This record gives sequence, structure tokens and C-alpha cells, in this order.
Amino acid sequence: MSEVVRNYYENNAEYEWERLNNPYSKVEFLSTIRLFEKYLPVTGHVCDVGSGPGRYSTWLLKQGYKVTLFEISQKELDLAASRILELGLQAEAYICDNATNMHVLSDETYDAVLVMGPLYHILDDCDRSKIIRDTSRILKKGGVAIFAYINSWGALKAGVTEFSEEFRDLNHLYKYLGELKLDENQGFTECYFSTPVKALEEITQGGFEIVSYAGTESFLAGMRPEITRLYKEDRVVYDHLLQVASDSSELPQYRDATEHLHIVARKK
Repeated sequence: MSEVVRNYYENNAEYEWERLNNPYSKVEFLSTIRLFEKYLPVTGHVCDVGSGPGRYSTWLLKQGYKVTLFEISQKELDLAASRILELGLQAEAYICDNATNMHVLSDETYDAVLVMGPLYHILDDCDRSKIIRDTSRILKKGGVAIFAYINSWGALKAGVTEFSEEFRDLNHLYKYLGELKLDENQGFTECYFSTPVKALEEITQGGFEIVSYAGTESFLAGMRPEITRLYKEDRVVYDHLLQVASDSSELPQYRDATEHLHIVARKK
């Protein structure tokens, strides 16, 4: 993962903490928590690789899990440590390093591993495979991992309302039907967009059994302006939509066309 990516997160630590509070991203947060509740072991040690400022780590600590945060940005780790301390909680460890350097983590240590960010930015296929294999290595046998990808099919749908000007280039529009590798001038930073087919194949080749996968925005994918409006104008409808969307994020009719794809996998 490049210095470009590191610098982006160094400069946007507070934004990353607040991002999952905005009306549209809240469904991503709730869908992810639902996956935790459904698939993570009831107790145990979790390694949060690409922890960011600790939104998910904080939730896990509140539930009684032991958590190690592994993150490329020192500013995000510092923010996570501050928020965790404010809540009277304590993480097992804070490690500032690149996800491609997971060799610093011991074999078969964790009951669960979250990789919910690094794969958004790894442009090289071999580097992504290394991260997936290392995730398997540090997991206990039968341990659960959740891998997050940006889904190009879902990004295509979201682009209609969020960045439609890019689609003046017809060839670029068609690229969203497959993998996309964008530099910092094309994306919010260096970005890798996968497809469900490719992502599932990568995880399987990394030594995992696929348990399930979810599209975290569910049927609300690509509807940011309308969801934001409903948050302001009709909170009852907004709350109901978020509840049903998070409950239905694994349904096949929705999960292949959302911006964020979460794959639940078990170490063989």
C-alpha cells in the first residue's frame, strides 16, 4: 500500500470516524454489525486489520472481545486509542504498519480477523493474495474472517447520482463492469474496485471456505441523495429502511450491486 494511501488517511482521520455516522453510510455500519453478531465467535481475540480510527474495534471491545488494531495511519490509530480510552476500554495492541507486512503477527493467534479497508487500495494482485494468505495464517483453525471490497458494479450504480460527469467517457463507463484500478487523480485516493466473482475467487484461493457475503447497502445502494432527504424529513421511514436494508444485506437479489461487499469466510 503506497504512501499516497497512507497520506490520505493521515489527513482524513476525523472524517473516517464520522463517515459511518452520515445518513447513508449508517446502513453500511449497521449491516456490518449484523454480520459480526451472526458470524463472529461469541468471545475471543479479534485482529482488526485496517482498523482506521476504530469504529468497529470500539464496538467489539464493548461486547467484551479482545482486540488488536492494525492500521497504516498513525493518526487514525491515535484517534482510535483516544476514543477507546474515553470509553474506559482497553485494546490488546495498536500496530502501525502496512497490511502487506502482516508477517509481524503470530501464527494462529486470532479467533477472528477483519480486513475491512486494505483491499480497497491494493492494486497488485499478488499483494492482495499475500494479505489473504496472511489472514489465514494468523487465524486459528476454524477462525472467521470478514473481507471488505469496493464493488465496481455497485459503484457504477452509485455513480449515476454521485459522479455522473465521469460517464461522459463511454469507455470509462464500461470499465465499471469489471475490475478498476484507479490512481489518486481518478479516485478518492489509489483505489481497487473488484467484482463479486473476482473477490470470491481471491478469498477461496487464499485458503478459505466462503460462509456468506453481503452487500452492505442492500436495496438502498446508489440512493444517497434520497436517503439523506428522508433522514431530514421523515425519520420513521428512514429508520425502517435502514433496519430492513441491514437485515437483507445477504440476499442475492441485492448483494451483487452495492458499493461495499463484505465476504465472510472460514479458515479450512
